[in-house]
Amino acid sequence: MEISFRDTPVERIKSDLLVIPVREKKLDDPVLRALDRRLKTHLRVRIEKSKFTGAEGTTLLFATLGMLPAGQILLIGVGASEMATDAWRKTGARARKEALAIGAAQIAVWFAPGQDSDNAAAALVEGTMLAGYQFNKYRSNSKAPAELKTLVLFRSGLKKTAAMQKSVDSAQAITPAVFLARDLINEPPSVATARFLGAQAETHCRGRGLTVEVWNKKKIAAMRLAGLLAVNRGSLEEPRFIRIHYKPAGKAKKKVALIGKGITFDSGGLSLKPSKSMETMKLDMAGGAAVIAIMSCLPKLGLDIEVTGYVPTTDNLPGHNAQKPGDVIRYRNGKTIEVLNTDAEGRLILADALALAAEQKPDYMINLATLTGACMTALGTQVGGIFSNNQPLADNLIRSSQEAGEKLWQLPLVKEYKELIKSSVADMKNIGGAHGGAITAALILEEFVGDIPWAHLDIAGPAFAESDNALCPKGGTGFGVRTLSKFLATL
Repeated sequence: MEISFRDTPVERIKSDLLVIPVREKKLDDPVLRALDRRLKTHLRVRIEKSKFTGAEGTTLLFATLGMLPAGQILLIGVGASEMATDAWRKTGARARKEALAIGAAQIAVWFAPGQDSDNAAAALVEGTMLAGYQFNKYRSNSKAPAELKTLVLFRSGLKKTAAMQKSVDSAQAITPAVFLARDLINEPPSVATARFLGAQAETHCRGRGLTVEVWNKKKIAAMRLAGLLAVNRGSLEEPRFIRIHYKPAGKAKKKVALIGKGITFDSGGLSLKPSKSMETMKLDMAGGAAVIAIMSCLPKLGLDIEVTGYVPTTDNLPGHNAQKPGDVIRYRNGKTIEVLNTDAEGRLILADALALAAEQKPDYMINLATLTGACMTALGTQVGGIFSNNQPLADNLIRSSQEAGEKLWQLPLVKEYKELIKSSVADMKNIGGAHGGAITAALILEEFVGDIPWAHLDIAGPAFAESDNALCPKGGTGFGVRTLSKFLATL
């Protein structure tokens, strides 16, 4: 998709679809008046008949019948307040969906963001691109979506700056990574095995500064990654441990470790889930998918940050040799966990990766995992939980998530709850009490990071959309990729 900026009056722009963001009850805006004059008041009549007010999420489509260079006008209601960055993202998404419905190949958007024009431009482009995602690989009657060829951001007096272009270029680099994460999550679990994820990492994580290692079961055993081996015992599929390293051309300002949970299908193991709860358990590798995805685009972003991605991956099945409640796992850092519920397996494999990453002494460690239903109970399906042992790191990630349009809410690491994970035979057990499950899971992970600034993102809710929304159809969302890109760019 070609993206351009133009200094053009609204009545002169040529496009298949002309998009005008409209604030609620601001229908006397000079832009609308200019269009209405050229349309001989027909636009005003249509607005009044349809009772369009500019309320958030409302739209009005109007054919110009040759009275303007633009074929059709789309008014998008953005609500009563000034447009924030995320409003531009949603505007781009709604415009793309309308363009898809009418077969428009060109979109022109009236772009008047106020102060934060750089982020607004990036968000508009990002929303337009994200809304075009489809996963039709397994549909027998699917058609390729209509191609959007051009997106024009315009207004009278608009000047493109270098910062604006840089922000747009970044959005264009990140969006394919989000699509990669969505694709990996949406694949059937019979396809997206641990071996498949390893192969995908090798395929997509290429470019200057990137190297990929995919460890097989023998290497995993040699590295004493006992948690991954324990969870894998019930499976016929071998596990994999994926390590992706990015080294910038110049001296790195910071070293960051990104760790993603890669459970390719979670049956619960011997602590078997109900069948209804298994229907979407292919999503349990969404954290690993996000890490592979963000690593894949680092050469394009050109950041002077050294980043290492770690993805322990296996399925969790109740095979004849599956781990049992009461088993004890000894980790490479010497700590032990008693397994009382084999369905609390994500923390068991993340502990391996966290312990391994901590040995490299990075400046920051961040893990992403669809870890607990308790976090979904607390925050719902739209918000991820964040836990951290370092408040400045947590604050930075939350700011980055707000800029990216991905919601995070901080939850506490309640030290008193460590009593709930004490084991009578090991250092800790893998489950706590009946309440606070998201917190006790985070406390287990914290035991493997030492004193390194660390954040745990529990993305069980927002990793998978149960229904279509403006930016994503039902299925994997790629949650976390955009937040991580924003965060890394701040270092």
